[in-house]
Amino acid sequence: MSLITKKKHITLAAALGVSMLAAGMQPAEAKTEDGKWLIYLSLSYSGNSWQSEAANIVKALAQTPPYDETVELVEVISGTDPQSQISDYESMIANGADGIVSFPISSNALNRTVRHGCDQGVLFFMYDATVTEQCAYNVSYITSGFGENTAQALVNELQGEGKIFLSRGVPGNSVDERHTNGAMHIFDQYPGIEVVAEYYSNWDDRTTQQETSKALAAHPDVDGIWAQAGEYGAIQALLQADENRLVPITGENSNGFRLALANEEYQAKGLSGVSAGSPPAQSGFAFKLMMEMLEGQRESLPEDKRNIQYPLPWVSAGDVQLCEGDTFENGCNTFPEDKVPSSFVTEVFNPQLLPELSLASALEGSPTPGATIQPLPEDVIENAPNEPGINCRSCDTPENLYELTTVEATVSP
Repeated sequence: MSLITKKKHITLAAALGVSMLAAGMQPAEAKTEDGKWLIYLSLSYSGNSWQSEAANIVKALAQTPPYDETVELVEVISGTDPQSQISDYESMIANGADGIVSFPISSNALNRTVRHGCDQGVLFFMYDATVTEQCAYNVSYITSGFGENTAQALVNELQGEGKIFLSRGVPGNSVDERHTNGAMHIFDQYPGIEVVAEYYSNWDDRTTQQETSKALAAHPDVDGIWAQAGEYGAIQALLQADENRLVPITGENSNGFRLALANEEYQAKGLSGVSAGSPPAQSGFAFKLMMEMLEGQRESLPEDKRNIQYPLPWVSAGDVQLCEGDTFENGCNTFPEDKVPSSFVTEVFNPQLLPELSLASALEGSPTPGATIQPLPEDVIENAPNEPGINCRSCDTPENLYELTTVEATVSP
């Protein structure tokens, strides 16, 4: 940054500071030598398309004006060992981080370090996965009912009878635990539903295909599959075992899965289901919220109000609509197969929250030419329910935990 540009930035920051003080909001103080915000993008597990897209969204936003001149973004990938992410958090705090936007590997193991960072003035914004330390912000769809609603959808498809597989995510992660708990709450109500195989697929198509193939070797007569991310791999495993037989599958938001649900040939072979699951867009929403708070454009929330809910996507076969351009427009929600890989996670766009993004943002981490950061709607925050062990510690279990919110039961237990 040139001296002239830096002076302009400082002058602008000073002017913003005066106006925000008058409004009762005070911007924080950037910690880098050149006056930029030092923001860390902290990933734990990073081995699938979802994680790449979520990270790319943050990178693209950080390069979009005016953040391209006010944010220094550093990406750190810790892996699946909680101790590694704890160590990385400690280094970020020691280096003077202003904010950390993160996919945490554990809901509990990171708490002490997160609290230490909060006490040092660091803003923690978790996306998708959550922690139970109240000083952190959890921006997540985790409590919006993926597990219970998709489980009920599968039960409905099977008329309450059948052998099923559970294709899970990453062991010990709050997302996987919450989804599976919600799903089992439904399955346990139906004696005719038998879980004959349960395996971890790490939210990855290739791993899902491998693990599903192993389960099919023992249970070729499976009637349905409840899957988290990686669900397109389950379809490939089924076709590999018998090219003429598919079964109902409920999964997440891969482009290949949505195209498969709308494929009449696949439907004739037995495929049905729904695409719900986790939007990578949560990372961008978390990043923009954090930046608005750092810059004094939005007030921070009390610690008992920091669980923020992202809505649950829900696309059945009849709802699949192909996009003609590079964003979600006119109600479209899926791209042609020659546009993106089958593993591409479609829910990267949100016209209300993230109008700055394009397909290149999700695929490459590139800013959209000509785009500038748009403020979030003033009333954008929806409080998520507190759930013990998921996003809070000393809190009561909601009376309506696992209540169906998106689908109705058409089969009696």
